[in-house]
Amino acid sequence: MGQSIDLRTWKRRQHYELFRRYAQPFFSVCVDVDVTPLWRRSHTSGGPPFFLTSLFLMLRAANATEAFRLRLRKRGVWLHNHVSVGSAVLRLDHTFTFRGFESSGRLEQFVARGAKAIAESQARKRLEPYADPDDIVYHSSLPWLRFTSFTNAIGGTDSIPPLCLENAPRKAGVL
Repeated sequence: MGQSIDLRTWKRRQHYELFRRYAQPFFSVCVDVDVTPLWRRSHTSGGPPFFLTSLFLMLRAANATEAFRLRLRKRGVWLHNHVSVGSAVLRLDHTFTFRGFESSGRLEQFVARGAKAIAESQARKRLEPYADPDDIVYHSSLPWLRFTSFTNAIGGTDSIPPLCLENAPRKAGVL
């Protein structure tokens, strides 16, 4: 669900018309976000899993930000009412697959559904790319890898924003 943007009156029309002709019209921004309190909470007895909690919070922020819900389409620009997230999921054999996660208003519900989805994905042997929806944001979590920039494979005329999380808290002398 969503709506087509009226390009005649859209405040970003000039930007859209300029950048839509570019071969690589994306901008990348890499920022440090201190997730130490979330990391500590997730490692307490009964604490929510770090991956799913950070995914929940990232998805909530993406849905609160209109720009993350905009998509380029053949006839112009579409604004989704809300987006889900598509993430890489590590399988037990150290390969990965992809899985979609629907947003939820409650962390507990998101974690329960997410844990079930991860278990199902880990049991699959096939790599299952997304069925080409554009009502998602892409997400990857790179555990214990310190990075300041990230690129990924982009197919066709993709306008879906990728969000990547370095999965470690900041500590002096670590990483």
